[in-house]
Amino acid sequence: MEETIPTIPQGKLYLIPTRLGEDVPLEVLPISIKKILEEVDHYIVENEKPARRFIKKVSPSKSQSSLHLNTINKYTETSEIPEYLAPCADGFSIGLLSDAGCPGIADPGAEVVKLAHEKGIRVVPLVGPSSITLAMMSSGMNGQQFCFNGYLPIDKTERKATLKELEKVSLNKNQAQLFIETPYRNDKMLIDLKSILHPSTLLCIACDITLTTEYIVTKTIKDWKNENPDLHKRPAIFIIQRG
Repeated sequence: MEETIPTIPQGKLYLIPTRLGEDVPLEVLPISIKKILEEVDHYIVENEKPARRFIKKVSPSKSQSSLHLNTINKYTETSEIPEYLAPCADGFSIGLLSDAGCPGIADPGAEVVKLAHEKGIRVVPLVGPSSITLAMMSSGMNGQQFCFNGYLPIDKTERKATLKELEKVSLNKNQAQLFIETPYRNDKMLIDLKSILHPSTLLCIACDITLTTEYIVTKTIKDWKNENPDLHKRPAIFIIQRG
């Protein structure tokens, strides 16, 4: 009688949220994150140094020498990603980590998740802070209809046209429009918003979400005219909606 060799269960891909700043990890993350970090030794990360620091902060007893880290960022070739997922075939689960927030959301990790689905690897999203969701929750704008637009054009003419178009769409569809900016250009973005948008358009600025310096305010453009919060180098989400 031929002996049957047992098959090794395939590993999973865990999507592991991180903090949005330097707050105490388990004040903004569930204890389940700590449990997974203690079980998993293979990771795909945006940057190795902050990933190791995060893992050590949440699970101080975990051996750093046991960690196997591959990086994925704008310089990573798509052809490299299949090898990153290879441990799953040997029964090892993999953790996907962004530098901040939820992997796969405004994050290069989306390519890893896509390939995992193609390979039949089980994808397990874990609960944690998403700046996009938290900003939308706290904006007072339409949570039934909203769109995240990522970064807007840098060119001044293109940016103005894009802002006017987003404002028009928000009016026609009753749809909140979210976008982000490179933190050192936040103050310039606010100047543009106040000069380009209609006075009755609502603008929410959600900055340093979950941190002690958190700033979340929604006003009309008219009411923002004399307000100049310091947004320089602070992670922020901008939301507009024409009423």
